[in-house]
Amino acid sequence: MSQGPFLSRRLFLGSTAALLATPALAQSRPWAARAEALDQLHALLVWKDGAPVVEEAFGGPGLDRVANVKSVSKTLVALLTGIAIDAGHIPGVDARILPMLGRGATGDSRDDLTVGDLLSMRGGLVRTSGGSYGAWVASSDWVDSALRPDPQSEPGGRFIYSTGGWHVLGAALSEATGDSLLSLARRGLGDPLGIEFAPWVRDPQGRYLGGNDMAVTPRGLLRIGEMVRRGGTWDGRQVVPERWLQTSWQPRARSPFSGDQYGYGWFLTRFDGAQAAYARGYGGQMLVVVPEREMVIAITSDPMQPARSGGYFGDLRNLVDGIVAEA
Repeated sequence: MSQGPFLSRRLFLGSTAALLATPALAQSRPWAARAEALDQLHALLVWKDGAPVVEEAFGGPGLDRVANVKSVSKTLVALLTGIAIDAGHIPGVDARILPMLGRGATGDSRDDLTVGDLLSMRGGLVRTSGGSYGAWVASSDWVDSALRPDPQSEPGGRFIYSTGGWHVLGAALSEATGDSLLSLARRGLGDPLGIEFAPWVRDPQGRYLGGNDMAVTPRGLLRIGEMVRRGGTWDGRQVVPERWLQTSWQPRARSPFSGDQYGYGWFLTRFDGAQAAYARGYGGQMLVVVPEREMVIAITSDPMQPARSGGYFGDLRNLVDGIVAEA
């Protein structure tokens, strides 16, 4: 199989021997002082060539207790979508959402809304993040509240960052598979990787929130990134199809906030000149995969404080850039 632009160099390096933790080496790293100065930072884990370089807790619950990874959840839902497509539960990214949810036609652009539109945040649905998030989660039906208002854009059009579209996708995944998002996460990622997914927020209908508030340990988050770096494999098992990762890392939109491109659940950028894909969550949660340098970086931070591009998130980008540069 041909390699995609982000999956081109020694992707399958690493072995299960890398699962053994080593002492943190942050004190000997040039970027260590920068990390230690970040008050919001909870955990930093860096693996290179399949082996730990740094696994250090600066605050928060530590490395082995679950943390709220906020909107990194969007990337995890995207991985679960690829698994569901590979298993035949969903025919593909062109599958239309309303029939998957058992909903009738609306007579407008919502009838054309597809899985791929939601994965790339080009669903055109009304924005339910930022200042709109509180009112949305206070509604009596989160799926209906995301789908009912007149669309802001045509499906497949402009990038609109919105958690509501991911919750719609999560609900469609549950309908297609007959399982909750929690069960899908545990079976699709947790069991093969040996990591824990704790129950998280559910909507008034009992559906787990898609695209936010998933709970996984920092070490578990790192393992997900390392599995992705290896082309979707872990301990000899294909967890996520390699072709899905290639598809997910093809640019389809551009964020008006960071300027980075966006694929299916992943932001696409460069760190120290190397192509990279990353997941980002409120408060400064990050999962970074840099195949060119055989690196994975997992970061958790205080989920109650903002992390804007010009503030703490900018600090994290600089930190990641320094880590990758050293590699």
